[in-house]
Amino acid sequence: AVDPDTNELLHTKLEPVRTNALAHAFFGELREKHDVDDAVFLVDGAAPLKDACQRHGLDFRYERHGNRNSVERVFREVKRRTSSFSNCFSNAERETADDWLQSFAFAWNQLI
Repeated sequence: AVDPDTNELLHTKLEPVRTNALAHAFFGELREKHDVDDAVFLVDGAAPLKDACQRHGLDFRYERHGNRNSVERVFREVKRRTSSFSNCFSNAERETADDWLQSFAFAWNQLI
């Protein structure tokens, strides 16, 4: 989850697939960390994201352009850097890679 106004990474979670249960858990964790009840979430076409927002009573909007583009730029940068990580640590456990991603998010937020 990225704040489109600040480009701050609010919450990260590495999962091998997108499912309704994982998206629901993600939004639950995000709500524990941040007060996002008044936020409007900009989502892509993924049904699990829309379902999770509805289950949590969160406002969301499908957006292809506009503010979502700034969020996509952050995601592209994360993907670029994680591909280098993946090349070096291709046999790493999912938990190790998730720890790395959370550490990266912390460092990212210190630099913006």
